[in-house]
Amino acid sequence: MIYQFYQRRVFPHLLNQVMQTASLMDKRRELLVPIEGEVLEIGFGTGLNIPFYGNVDSLYALEPNPDIYHLAVERVQHAPFYIKHVQSSAEKLPFADASLDHIVSTWTLCSIPKLDVALAEIYRVLKPTGTFHLIEHVKHPDSIKLQSLQTLLTPIQKRIGDGCHLNRDIERHLAQAKFKFLEKEYFDADGIPAIAQKMLLARVQKL
Repeated sequence: MIYQFYQRRVFPHLLNQVMQTASLMDKRRELLVPIEGEVLEIGFGTGLNIPFYGNVDSLYALEPNPDIYHLAVERVQHAPFYIKHVQSSAEKLPFADASLDHIVSTWTLCSIPKLDVALAEIYRVLKPTGTFHLIEHVKHPDSIKLQSLQTLLTPIQKRIGDGCHLNRDIERHLAQAKFKFLEKEYFDADGIPAIAQKMLLARVQKL
């Protein structure tokens, strides 16, 4: 009962605040400003990406958690483009094969239960020339000490962070899903604890 209250009434507000850290908002802008046309955003959350879609015509906002999406409603109502809420999971996308030009994910891949299934779905629905744009915190690529700590703390983080894994090697998962990298940048996000500070910004396409 207490955990359900936390998930529904506390975590969405906590997520909304943490995800507005200045360094993360700057990276949202860098990732999203170049995107044009029709977009599927996986893990729409509270709608923090909306201001950075400068040339988008329409957006499918995939967010399975209605309590989190509720916090996005006001932002959605004031968006300068059409937004359609899609209450579904990333592991079963309700879109036709090879139908989308752009898919976006910002700090969502960490919490998808079956990540490889979700990446296969993203691969399926992208057009041959479509692009998957993403930012994610990752397993530290260099520090063995931090890697061990990330693995140790992930079971706790999954409970308090709605399924969030601290130790996912996102680059490896993308390569195994047969994506090729158009852009790949690792960076440390200011204002984020060292355990989750290493981030990956990437743009990938089908091989």
